[in-house]
Amino acid sequence: MKFEQEYLNLIKTRFQEVKRLGDRTLDQLSEADLHWRYNEDSNTVAILVKHLRGNMYSRWSDVFTTDGEKPDRHRDGEFEDDLKTMDDVLLAWEEGWQLFLNTLAEFSPEDLLRTQKIRGEDHTILEAIERQHTHYASHVGQMMFIGKQLKLADWQSLSIPKGQSEQYLKREK
Repeated sequence: MKFEQEYLNLIKTRFQEVKRLGDRTLDQLSEADLHWRYNEDSNTVAILVKHLRGNMYSRWSDVFTTDGEKPDRHRDGEFEDDLKTMDDVLLAWEEGWQLFLNTLAEFSPEDLLRTQKIRGEDHTILEAIERQHTHYASHVGQMMFIGKQLKLADWQSLSIPKGQSEQYLKREK
């Protein structure tokens, strides 16, 4: 079980890093920025947050006793831009992540091969975690892309700023 526990520790850290990137993105955006979209078919940051919250609640509530696609989810409604204020967006963001991270913290190494249903299909918890890591990271990446496009030169890099790799490497020594 040493490997399984190491995996759980690692994946918790990876999800916390994904959340931190989203936190740092949201910190840089104004309320108006949350609702900007490239075109009518594009998602806003507020929509992405709402969708992530909906997914997290559906997938990670009652993991072993109900399908991960809850009948009351209303996924299509997650793509309506109706979280109006910054507070609404931040509340949805924190609610989703707290539920998910709390559920993740409760998993034991033995749980990794237990089965969860998602849309009627069996998934091991390991598969479900990996599936959601990709999903959540891709949406947070979209949020970051939108933020960077809106903020231009005012964007505070979330990693090594462009043109500063050498400086960064020297600082690491």
